[in-house]
Amino acid sequence: MKLLRNISFPFVPVYYAVTWTRNKLYDFGIKTSKSYNIPIICVGNLSVGGTGKTPMIEYLIRLLKDNHKVATLSRGYKRKTSGFQIANKDSSAETLGDEPFQFCKKFKNEIIVAVDTNRQNGIESIQTCDDSVDVVLLDDAFQHRKVKAGLNILLTTYNNLYVDDLVLPTGNLREPKSGAERANIIIVTKCPETLSDKQKGEIIQKLNTKAEQKVFFSSIKYSDFIINEQEQIKLEDVNDFSLVTGIANAEPLVNFLKSENKNFEHFNFKDHHEFSESDISKFSNEDIVITTEKDFTRLQNHKSILESLYYLPIEVNIDKPLEFNKLIENFVRK
Repeated sequence: MKLLRNISFPFVPVYYAVTWTRNKLYDFGIKTSKSYNIPIICVGNLSVGGTGKTPMIEYLIRLLKDNHKVATLSRGYKRKTSGFQIANKDSSAETLGDEPFQFCKKFKNEIIVAVDTNRQNGIESIQTCDDSVDVVLLDDAFQHRKVKAGLNILLTTYNNLYVDDLVLPTGNLREPKSGAERANIIIVTKCPETLSDKQKGEIIQKLNTKAEQKVFFSSIKYSDFIINEQEQIKLEDVNDFSLVTGIANAEPLVNFLKSENKNFEHFNFKDHHEFSESDISKFSNEDIVITTEKDFTRLQNHKSILESLYYLPIEVNIDKPLEFNKLIENFVRK
């Protein structure tokens, strides 16, 4: 894969030019973005996957759901349906996609969960289905400029800042680094908890943000328990197990489990992997199989491992939560 990316380097200027031109057409109003009469918060990134969008959306849901009617709108990547879909009691990872289905299962009737590749149609369909919705969270929509979000939150990982990357196909950026200028808030995700104020300052200087852009730093907090539909077990009581992941970057999870001195074999699949029976057979005889919450939504359909399957929940810790929460709440109220 690395060799292929290096070989494809001559196409980088072409991809750069196409995406840069597209953005300029929106910036100059030649292509139009649509605004809405309710607050729209977009959570996205410049790179391809693995920056922590799902836990960030969940953070915003927890922050807002008690005082607002919240809807999430995703494209529903790798779902087996098309068009606009709104979550109901019959929904699954196949009808919604794994991440939206995770929102649906976790927050049940507290929020509206919808999917649509056409974000304009998705927002309008949500309003038609439930006119009490007063804030929409757009999941992974930073490049969907047909919708003009009122607040753009851009995520970039501590170990792979967008300023250190190249555009596709050699790098991982979906658009040039200059796209970060559209963000109102930039969050450096998956930071070590020991990150000092001096190190944060150096990163902010490296990002070269505009004066009006707010920068925050977040880290992952892993649960003390592994969970399935029937029970939860203290992680400290579990040692030998199989770890199964189908996410963009499993390294933080693997490093955490190693730091806890756990003994495990890691079965690492590509992001949004559709697990086959052949895949399952590799670890179906294990007493305990631990996976991510996103992968759990797909793996639990395989009855052969259901009794041994658990997921390890995660949450986001933000370095200045009061300031961040106030920014979000003030935007929604305004």
